[in-house]
Amino acid sequence: MADSQYDVVIVGAGNAALCAALSAEENGAKVLVLECAPEDVSGGNSRFTAGAIRFAYNGLEDLQAVMPDLTETEIETTDFGTYTEDQFFDDMFRVTQHRTDPDLCEVLVRQSFSTIRWMREKGVRFVPIYGRQAFKVDGKFKFWGGLTVEAWGGGPGLVDALIGSATKRGIDVWYEARALELITDGSAVTGVKIRRKGKIDEVAAKSVILAAGGFQASTEMRTRYLGPNWDLAKVRGTPYNTGDGIRMAMEIGASSAGNWSGCHAVGWERNAPEFGDLAVGDGFQKHSYPFGIIVNANGERFVDEGADFRNYTYAKYGREVLAQPGHFAWQIFDKKTLHLLRDEYRIREVTKVSADTIEELATKLEGVDPEGFIATVKAYNEAVQTDIPFNPNVKDGRATKGLSLPKSNWANQLTEAPFEAYAITCGITFTFGGLRIDTDAKVQSTDYTPIPGLFAAGEMVGGIFYNNYPGGTGLMNGAVFGKIAGKSAAAYIGGKS
Repeated sequence: MADSQYDVVIVGAGNAALCAALSAEENGAKVLVLECAPEDVSGGNSRFTAGAIRFAYNGLEDLQAVMPDLTETEIETTDFGTYTEDQFFDDMFRVTQHRTDPDLCEVLVRQSFSTIRWMREKGVRFVPIYGRQAFKVDGKFKFWGGLTVEAWGGGPGLVDALIGSATKRGIDVWYEARALELITDGSAVTGVKIRRKGKIDEVAAKSVILAAGGFQASTEMRTRYLGPNWDLAKVRGTPYNTGDGIRMAMEIGASSAGNWSGCHAVGWERNAPEFGDLAVGDGFQKHSYPFGIIVNANGERFVDEGADFRNYTYAKYGREVLAQPGHFAWQIFDKKTLHLLRDEYRIREVTKVSADTIEELATKLEGVDPEGFIATVKAYNEAVQTDIPFNPNVKDGRATKGLSLPKSNWANQLTEAPFEAYAITCGITFTFGGLRIDTDAKVQSTDYTPIPGLFAAGEMVGGIFYNNYPGGTGLMNGAVFGKIAGKSAAAYIGGKS
């Protein structure tokens, strides 16, 4: 293996990987990015996201630093609210059931605002998420759920901006270059064995950053670690995230960490393809369920659709759908809330039925027991507390009363035609188990000491998310620890650590 011209080699080319590349370069390193996918589908799961990114901010002034092109009209007609570090901490600990690693979580939250400003400086443009995170009340948009900003152009826009910034700064990107194993000198990582253009080769490196995603696209690993029926889940994003980065690190003694039986999984179009479709993007998701009900093959509800804002429940409800008979469900709405449905309900690639009565709708729900469904709707309608006002911008407390499975907020009787129903199954986004790192993104060995020259970031890091996650935190996690990994790798080769 010849001496490398590269100081840092990064495995992966999504958000975390490219933030790592930009960070390493700005700290003086010569950087190579290895991407196993072809260029037109590069970027891992990041290219398939809607681009929402969660960070702490104290008000409009902070948002203007991230979105300096906000117009006066947008400012005057919008209540952006605040999302403080304390709120971010509360959300992280609450949705992970207090299991998130406190040290990594502190880094994620404390560095979220400075990191998104850094991304802006690197050429990523951000805009408010008007279409998905704000409702208009009394002529003014009001954001809810702590999620306010998305990358311009969604996931593809984010990846293209980061790639453009990287190439402009002299960072090399090799496409269709699959990393096969890590090379060591018996102690430190010194390179990567790759397959490129049909040939096996070795690339020497002074340090390596792994940012190659989770194992969600591996049917075998999903079944082994997540359990029965997970081989039947749809993959929301890239087919290239097959756990190779995790495997390579563990083969040289890296420690595993986190929720290996857990993942981010959502309600997803029942007839979607096996993997994500960039032409549709995130349109297969179906996230307006808080304003209706969800029923299974027996016609029965099985989750509290209004337990919280969808930002805090959608990533765990896919698992609940997969556990139902036949691994599918139907979301039901009536005329009163149809105007609140997100844009994804209006795409061509959707399994939808409509009817003028609940009885007629019952006959159109493929795979559902009609009598069970009618009985469920009748009991639900009778239980809705209609004396409490409906307000989609807050947890309004408009609940059901007397049902064994309540609906805690946004409960509306299903009484006004037309009625619409949408078929869903489980779509897996990314897995929660992965490698153990410290707060400098150094990969830890099974002796709980850093493996010299090896760093990691993004979905393949374990210990941050358990059971669930707050929407938009995945991209922020990747960016924060990608930036840290790049800086740490550059410092390592400079003899500073």
